[in-house]
Amino acid sequence: MAVEAVVRELLAVIPEGCTWLVPVSETGEISDFRIAATSGHAADLQGRGTQRINETLSVLYPSMVGGPLWQLYLEVMRTGEPGRLDEFRYEERQPGVVAESRFEVSVNRVLGGLLVWWQRVDEHQRRLERTELLGSLGWSEYDLSTGRTDWSPGMYRIFERDPGLEPLTRIAQAQAMLPEDRGLAEAAWQTLDSGATSDVTVRFRVGDAVKHLRILSDVARDATGTPVKIYAVVQDVTARVEVRTEIESLSDKLRTRELTALAEHRLAGQLQRMIQPVPQAPFALDGLEAMVSYLPAESTVQVGGDWYHAQTLPDGLVLLAIGDVAGHGLEAASGMAHLRFGLVAWLSIGIREPGTLLRHLNRLCTQLDITGTALVAVYDPRTRTLSWARAGHVAPLLSRDGESTELDRPPGLLLGAEPEEEFPVASARLQVDDLVLFYTDGLVERRTGGRTAEVRGHLAAVSAEPGADPLTRLQRLLYAPSPDDDTCTLTVRVLA
Repeated sequence: MAVEAVVRELLAVIPEGCTWLVPVSETGEISDFRIAATSGHAADLQGRGTQRINETLSVLYPSMVGGPLWQLYLEVMRTGEPGRLDEFRYEERQPGVVAESRFEVSVNRVLGGLLVWWQRVDEHQRRLERTELLGSLGWSEYDLSTGRTDWSPGMYRIFERDPGLEPLTRIAQAQAMLPEDRGLAEAAWQTLDSGATSDVTVRFRVGDAVKHLRILSDVARDATGTPVKIYAVVQDVTARVEVRTEIESLSDKLRTRELTALAEHRLAGQLQRMIQPVPQAPFALDGLEAMVSYLPAESTVQVGGDWYHAQTLPDGLVLLAIGDVAGHGLEAASGMAHLRFGLVAWLSIGIREPGTLLRHLNRLCTQLDITGTALVAVYDPRTRTLSWARAGHVAPLLSRDGESTELDRPPGLLLGAEPEEEFPVASARLQVDDLVLFYTDGLVERRTGGRTAEVRGHLAAVSAEPGADPLTRLQRLLYAPSPDDDTCTLTVRVLA
């Protein structure tokens, strides 16, 4: 044990991966290896350092038992000859740990055990490969005495050359360079000869294309100052060079467009707020409690054409409508204004049937040369009947006693598609405490996938346990602005 204590003290200060293993024997055969000492500055894949001391390899690394490294340990113990694995692959099945890692391992028999030096090589290689790939980079090394050129994988990608072939010779590289840029190459040589680092961008013909390659070069010298090697880092900057001129030519146009878009965005937003102010709290309709939310798209320059209308009519019926004019900006906001004001006008002269109202809205869209979706519903509080029709719009969601479903949707093309389209009417009988959600597609559509199931889940949760203020609670749950589209919701709860 005195020997182990000395070895532990020595290995604890070694900054590299080093472990002393002592064989565990049963009936004269080596059955395992115990970690008797290890470096205090190099941890294993699971972050364990000196706490591994006195643990066996079969417990710490069960997948290693019987493998190539295990066999090397047994061979070195048997013969006393040093051994080495230049690329030992270790597989780890524990969650949160890299599945496969690669090591360089050397093994020597020392003091009746094994002194194992190990160095992880896959992390460094992965970093280098990802850096080259993400940065369109490659490195080259040219030996001036032997004429040998070494390339990294990134160089083969840049020159679109089969990695199984030798790197391009200096003569072949010179031939690929555009003749008018060869003066830059000569200037680079002169810069290197003066002792400075060279940084030039040169054009090469690669296949049928011309690539702009930025080349940073430096020279390694011997003790007498004679150049021995040239090191170069090469980056493909073709895309950057090609777009630079276009960016410069568009800069003035972009500045003008930004100012115009900002002004249009502000005007469209003001128009929306003037035409359809959004109540901040639930409000009463005959037989219903309603709440509206309007969430602009997260993009500051996108103002959509989402709209709603909720009104108790003079004859006691309740009109509920929601829609979305195609497009964004001032044109969409203007189209929204026309449709909403038109709907109010037709209601004022006694038109109540949802299909008829949509036919009028459709003709208006045809005249204005716009398209959009809409849903119009009429609720009769005396019979608790909801009659509704749709023009390309999503169907309302009904939630009752913790269950959410979509109302059976009647057919109906979007507004502005066909000038004389018919819009059939569907009906649903509601019950006290039912929740009905009318919404635009910005509520559920996302680039990464829809949230319809999530919305239905929130509806079901609130209808199962309404609480004191269910509509406000539901609005908080549904709050999730879309990156690309405005979101409008109109939620009603049936009262006793």
